[in-house]
Amino acid sequence: MLSSKWVNGTILHYWFLDGPAAQQQAVRDAFAEWKALGIGLVFTEVQDRSEAEVRIGFDQADGSWSYVGRDVLGIPATQPTMNFGWDLTTDYGRTTALHEIGHTLGLPHEHQNPFAGIVWDEPKVYDYFSGSPNFWPREQTFSNVLRKLDPTEVEGSTWDPNSVMEYWFPAGLIIQPAQYHSGLEPAGGLSATDKEWILRFYPKLKATNPLLTPFVSVPLSLAPGGQANFSIVPSETRRYELGTFGFADTVVVLFEEVKGKLRHLAANDNSGTDRNAKVQVKLFKDRKYVARVRLGWAGASGQTAIMLW
Repeated sequence: MLSSKWVNGTILHYWFLDGPAAQQQAVRDAFAEWKALGIGLVFTEVQDRSEAEVRIGFDQADGSWSYVGRDVLGIPATQPTMNFGWDLTTDYGRTTALHEIGHTLGLPHEHQNPFAGIVWDEPKVYDYFSGSPNFWPREQTFSNVLRKLDPTEVEGSTWDPNSVMEYWFPAGLIIQPAQYHSGLEPAGGLSATDKEWILRFYPKLKATNPLLTPFVSVPLSLAPGGQANFSIVPSETRRYELGTFGFADTVVVLFEEVKGKLRHLAANDNSGTDRNAKVQVKLFKDRKYVARVRLGWAGASGQTAIMLW
């Protein structure tokens, strides 16, 4: 979903609450597999929980799950944002690790794609997921399986039954398409369509960004999900404001470059409100900063702009 995507170039820090070494390594390998596609996000393991946006547990009684995209930022630092409830060293476990990390990257369940055309035998779906190993109440089954995503918030393929974000379903749960009435079993791992779309969402970043100077408004013509990146090198030390203008849902994030690495300074998201995204922060003369703005919805005019002042 567009609203849950990270600003491209974000460094996601992850931390393990617990877990055997082999299970932790399986998660590291899954992060590396996503990164090896050439996406613009960065994954960094940290040893301090307070530094981690992504906190990973291995509670065998809690199933496998993850919060979606930037929703992890709203979870208290004392709580996990991802959990694995079974062995990740098998082929199925490897796919599970890729699947849950996919959620953290902002990817929803593929079977909830509003363009998939799936017709469910709903009583059988509720009955199946109420049993072992899920034991889900009706609300959770509806949320994870039957609920269709809002078409206005989705960008992606029509339906990819082999997506790593697709569930395995036994026979009898799907009425249409008829070919899956006997069951749906994805191939496992990242599909070709998964790789194509994650690179559209998070393309490799350019080595240099245009310079954003104070009091110069820069028009942005971005498609939903599109992003613009800028460099900032202040000529004086003072408090600055960085924000967007126009009728558009945007996320603005500001980083400082410290020893070649970007450190998060501030962020703001105006999605679902009648205001623009804006951050206020003190910047220091001749230090290097990076501003990123991502568009969720273009609004009535289809135009927006960004300015530093």
